[in-house]
Parts: sequence; structure tokens; C-alpha cells
Amino acid sequence: MQMNHSRKVSSFILCMVLMVAMALCTVGCNGSKNSEAASGAEGTETGASAQREGGELGEGSKEFALTVTDKDGKETQFEIHTDKESVGEALQELGLIDGEEGEYGLFVKTVNGITADYDADGVYWAFYINGEYANSGIDVTKITEGDSYALKVE
Repeated sequence: MQMNHSRKVSSFILCMVLMVAMALCTVGCNGSKNSEAASGAEGTETGASAQREGGELGEGSKEFALTVTDKDGKETQFEIHTDKESVGEALQELGLIDGEEGEYGLFVKTVNGITADYDADGVYWAFYINGEYANSGIDVTKITEGDSYALKVE
């Protein structure tokens, strides 16, 4: 009888230890995800894989505003600093956009970690300059002081 009681207590303790370990892992993983997003704001990340909360990104003498609007209408504001010549080069360097080179230049597929797949969903990333639909591709649009740029899922 003493042996059976001892096994039950041991099983209970082992179960509690496993539950605590799982809780710590869950909390630990959640914290590291936020740390990655914060460290990505330094521009060390390559590709447009992790979503950022906005704010000031990059370093350089040129500066411009960028608004990213996802398919749900949520806007994220960025202030971009760079020494690159084009908007596309600056955003690629910071890992904010990713896409494929096509017949008409860079076809942006992912912005701030959000992918718009025209083939699957019929949506794409539209590029705007000062609130107007852009007549040029993001990769050939020169950064102009005072202009604001936007990428919106449409």
C-alpha cells in the first residue's frame, strides 16, 4: 500500500513539473518572438519575414514616410532613413519588402511580413506616392524629400 501511494505522489509531482515546464516554454517562446521583432527594427534582418510595429528605421541622410496598409485596413507608419537612391532599394535593405523581378521591375509580394498572393487571393500590394497611385515601380522610384509613400493590399 505504501508503494502504491508513493507511485501516485511521484506521478503527481512529475505531472506538475511537466506542466510548469510547458508553461515556461510557452511564455519563453512568446517573449523571444517580441525580441526578434524589436531587434529586426535595427535593420539586421534579411527578407520581409517578421512583422514590425512601425517607427523609425534605418540610417542615412535621406528620409521619407511610409504607410503600410494590410488587407484588414490596419495602417503601420514608418519613418525611413537611408542613403539608397530608390524607395525599393531602401525598403529591401531594411527587409520591409520582398518580391520577384519581373518584366516591369520588382513585383512586391511581401511587405512588413505580410504576403499578398494575387494567384491565391486576387490581392496585391499597390504602391502610392503622396496618396496617388504610382505611375512607376517601387524599385525605380527615386526618393524625393517631402514625398510620402504607401503600400496597400488591394
